[in-house]
Amino acid sequence: MRSESRASLTPRMEEAVNELKSLITERFPQATFVVEEGFDPKGTYLVTTVDIADTDEVMDVVGDRLVELQVTEGLPLYVTPLRPIERVVAQLREQEQATLPSPLPLT
Repeated sequence: MRSESRASLTPRMEEAVNELKSLITERFPQATFVVEEGFDPKGTYLVTTVDIADTDEVMDVVGDRLVELQVTEGLPLYVTPLRPIERVVAQLREQEQATLPSPLPLT
């Protein structure tokens, strides 16, 4: 697990970020993290990179707890799951090479 932090965090926010990181790494040990300050909406963003086909799986792991942190504790904390750029590029190349069906003739 690689972890970077680019945001200054309060002790409670740091605890919450570490809790979410733990939940994610339990399921996805290869996950990497960057913590950033964001502005739309304003808050702390835990950017998580995981080499999986569907990044919704990350939100399945942390979604309920994230809502609790946001609503109950009022923490402006957000999770952004991403796939590694190499996987995205490979998938785009595969799509480019896929043969498109011939269009139907117009009559």
